[in-house]
Amino acid sequence: MSVLTSIILTALVVGVVGLIVGFLLVTAGEKFKVEVNEKEVAIRAELPGNNCGGCGYPGCDGLAAAIANGEAPANACPVGGSRVGAKISEILGVEAADSRKMVAFVRCSGDCDTALDKCNYLGIKDCRAAAVVPGRGAKHCVKGCKGFGSCVSVCKFDAIHVVNGIAVVDRNKCVGCGKCAATCPNGLIVLIPEDAKYVVQCNSQDKGKAVKEACSAGCLGCTACTKQCEFGAITMNGNVAVIDQEKCQKCGKCAEKCPVKIIRER
Repeated sequence: MSVLTSIILTALVVGVVGLIVGFLLVTAGEKFKVEVNEKEVAIRAELPGNNCGGCGYPGCDGLAAAIANGEAPANACPVGGSRVGAKISEILGVEAADSRKMVAFVRCSGDCDTALDKCNYLGIKDCRAAAVVPGRGAKHCVKGCKGFGSCVSVCKFDAIHVVNGIAVVDRNKCVGCGKCAATCPNGLIVLIPEDAKYVVQCNSQDKGKAVKEACSAGCLGCTACTKQCEFGAITMNGNVAVIDQEKCQKCGKCAEKCPVKIIRER
C-alpha cells in the first residue's frame, strides 16, 4: 500500500469517527438537555446579586428558582425591596405586592455609660462564645448586648457597628437581610419597618429594682406605656414593653409616659 493511500484511508477513518462522535454528542445533548426556565432567568437578572441569604434561600439563584416555581413571593428579596418586587411581579404577570422596607433594630440601650458590669470578662471576644459560658459575659444584664460584635462580622453592607459597648444600626446602609438578627445569641436584633417612629430599646425580662441594679436604661415593666396607647399598639411581653408597628399611629404618648425613656423616637 502506497503512502498516499495510507494517508487517504487514515483521513477517511478519522472523518468517519468524527461524524459518529458528533452524532452521538448531538443525540446525547438532546436527550439530557436541561430546559431553561425563561422566567427564572429574567427574575435572576432583576435580583441584586448580593447572595446574602436574607431571603432564606441559597443565594439569588436559589431565590430566582423558588419565585419562578411559585415557592416564594415576588417581593421575597429583602435587599431589592419594593422596586425589585414590582419588576418581578411584572415578569410573573401578577399584581405587585406592598413591600415595606425593613431594617434591623437593636433592642438594647445598655451602653458603657448605663449598663453595669459584674465581672472582668477575659474569654473569647465573641457574643456567641460568651453566651455559652457561666455568667454570659461581663454585663450584669444577661439579656443585653454583649458588645463583642458578632453581628458586625456577618454584615456584608457595613451597616452595623459597636458604639460605646452596644451594636448600632445605620439605617441608610441596612438592607434588612436579617443576618445580624440570626447571629445575635440574645435575640436582641429584630427587623422593623424603616419608617417606624417609636421603638422600645430594651430586652430585659427583669422588673423594677432588679433592672436598676443591672442597667439605668432598662424597662421597669411598669406598664405605664400600655395604658396610654389608644390603639392597642403597645403591650407587655413578660416584663418588657413591645410595640406593634402595624398598629402604631406614631402619636408618641407611650414615649412621653415612659419613666426611664427607653421608648424612643428614631
